[in-house]
Parts: sequence; C-alpha cells; structure tokens
Amino acid sequence: MKHFKSIFLFLCMTHFFCANAQDNAPIKEFNFGANADKKSGTLINKAVAYTNAIGYGFDLQFDKNVTFEEKSISAKSPFYFSMKLPEGNYSVEVVLGGNNSGITTVKVESRRLMLREIKTAAKETKTARFVVNVRNPKFDVNSTIKLKPAELKGLNWDEKLTLEFLGTSIVQSIKIYPISKIKTIYVAGDSTVMEHDSEPWASWTQFFPNYLTTDVVMANYACSGLTLRSFESGYRLEKILYLMEPGDYLFIEFGHNDEKATGDGKEASGVYTALLKDIIVKTRNKGGSPILITPMQRRYFNPNGTLKPTHGEFPDAMRKVAQEMQVPLIDATKMTTSLYQSWGNELSKKAFVYYPDNTFPGQIGALADNTHFNSFGANEVARCIIQNIKNAGLDLAKNIKPTVPHYIFKNPSKPSDWTLPMSSRIEITKPDGE
Repeated sequence: MKHFKSIFLFLCMTHFFCANAQDNAPIKEFNFGANADKKSGTLINKAVAYTNAIGYGFDLQFDKNVTFEEKSISAKSPFYFSMKLPEGNYSVEVVLGGNNSGITTVKVESRRLMLREIKTAAKETKTARFVVNVRNPKFDVNSTIKLKPAELKGLNWDEKLTLEFLGTSIVQSIKIYPISKIKTIYVAGDSTVMEHDSEPWASWTQFFPNYLTTDVVMANYACSGLTLRSFESGYRLEKILYLMEPGDYLFIEFGHNDEKATGDGKEASGVYTALLKDIIVKTRNKGGSPILITPMQRRYFNPNGTLKPTHGEFPDAMRKVAQEMQVPLIDATKMTTSLYQSWGNELSKKAFVYYPDNTFPGQIGALADNTHFNSFGANEVARCIIQNIKNAGLDLAKNIKPTVPHYIFKNPSKPSDWTLPMSSRIEITKPDGE
C-alpha cells in the first residue's frame, strides 16, 4: 500500500474526501495579488522566496520576473513557485487570467507539461486542473533509491512540488488537493524515457500527461544510463513494487544501454530477456499491468534515405517476450523508424538535440545528438504512443482525453507547427548513455 495514504486514512473514513479530491477543501491554497482574497488560504502580495522553514514561495531566484497586480501576478519570463509537500499524488487547481490578456503554460517538477498555452483575454478568468505525482527516494522505512548526482540537483526527488509558469502568464491562485487513490502509470527506463530536468533535452514521458484525463497519474522512475539490471540494483523497481496497487501500470523501455554490455549472457536472449520476464512476473504479482516498449530508434540514415537499425537483436527479444507472456507491446522501434523516415534526413534533425554553437549560454560547439529528443520530437513520440494505445484497444485508452486528435504516422507534424515556451534551466552536457 502506498505509504502516503496513512496520512489521509482518517479523513477518508469520515468522508472528508470523495472520489474527486478537488471538490473538497484544499490542503494548500495561495492567492496572489496586492488585494487578493484574504478569506482563505495564504495571501501572496509580495515576492516571498522559498525556504524549507516557510514551506512555500517563489523558487530558483526567479521572483524578479513577477509583477504583482491587484488580484493576480503576471510575468513575461518563466518563474517558479514551490510548496513543501509529502510524497503522494495531488490534484492541482490553478486560476488564470487578470486585467490584461495572457498565454500561460504550466510545467511541474522536472518539466512535465501539464497546461499548454492557455489563452485568457483581458478580464477573463479560466480554471484548469491537473494531477501530479510528488516523490522522494525513500521507502519501506529504511530503504532508499540510489539516485545519480544529476538527479539530486533536479526537481523530481526533493521534498516539494514546484510549478513552472511560462509564456505571458497570469495567475490568480493555486490550490492543492491530496488524492488518496488514483490509477498510476509507473515508468522504468533510460534517458530516452526519463524526465529531463533541463533544456534542450526531453522525452515523450514529459508530454504524455498532457494527453491524459485527471483520473490517472504518471510516476517516472527512469534515469539516464540505466539498464534493466542497474534499474533493479538501484532499488527503483523495488520502490515501484512497494507502492504499486492492483490496476496500476508499468511502462518498461530498455535497450539503449543493455545492448552495449559484453560477455557471456549479455546478449539479448540472455540476461536482458531473463530480467524482462522477471519484472513482468513481479508486476503481475502486485496486480499491475506491464506494457513493454521497444527502444526508440536512433537517427542514423543510410544513403538511400532509410534508417539504419542500431539495436541489434534487442527489439526482437522484447517482441518475443511480449508474445510468450501475453504482454501488450508498443513497438517504438518500428514507430520511430517510420517517423524519422517520414521527415527525412534533414528535417528529422529538428526533432533531436541538434543546435549550432552559441544557441544556449555557455555552449561552445554544436550539439548533434541522434538519440535524445528536444521538446518537438518528444511531443511527437508521445502522440505516437498515445495513438498506439488507442489502436491496440488497451484499457488505458479510456484515460486519454477525448479531445486528442488522431495521429497519422506517415504524416507527422512539422517543427514549424510546434510552439512551446522554453524553460529557463539549460544544461548542454549530454545525458548518460547513448
């Protein structure tokens, strides 16, 4: 049982919370503006820097970007607002809009996209809700995940929830409601599915929640450089299984780093296959539903315009396990191969971390990464994954927003069609793994 539930057990028993937690009193409420409502919650009428002692405030020294208006705050550059929260799942309600028109984008924690470019006219107010998983590395009293140094610097594994507002944002209030029970999608994988803390790196999992209904939440435990073996030895799988409940999902995508191992048993049919079967059995024993995802293809073109396979026997090994154990499979290897070929050699670069020198502060030399996506490419892959789930008729398709348009794999979007404000946190060092 998820250990954060004990915090709310008594309240649930007395019916303080119903199935829709946002319909009840929030545990945290912040009202912004010089003359904001003082009747409930916390009034924020000046720049308050986040500290653990206070437990809330503007974070990462971006409060200078915020302008206080009568009953809202506005900004033309990104800013961050954090609040101290225990591990758990939460419903977040934001009220947007003010005296002037605005376009607000909201990301949470390590750049998970929740609201994309919500437009408000002058004097118009819009209320939006989304769900978010807040986590830390601890579990089972004395156990903890082995985090990498880069993760310790990020926003995913701390003791707070951080909201990032981008665009010409206008915010009136934030309310936080705990969720005692919700279907959870856990993610196991490497850098191609991890939540990248800094631009310009991105993965499809950071855009996937934007296409889901608010009765399901994603909890991503992937990290750069990991293999199936190191994912387990780092206690990431152990924590997932500790929290997992019947009805939850586990996305499993490995191969990029597993295929580089050498020695006896390191071939696709050896340790890789054995560990895949092991994680499937353990997930099912907890009442969860595993979904296998073959590795994203690398962007290496042949002279004739076709894509060069780079994963050897590993995609086939995963396909075989899926067939033998009757596990749903999303063939991302084939899917991304078709995607890149549809774009072609040159245009496909716009989906990856391909940038000339001096694009970002401190960047000396061009970035030319054929493995890791930028936000455009990551979002396109997310849309492909969504369409695969719908095409396969998986039960998870019920949790896809009905407004999500049909995706045509052979006619992908163009980079010029994509708009999304870029986060302020930049890191030009390539993630671990290849």
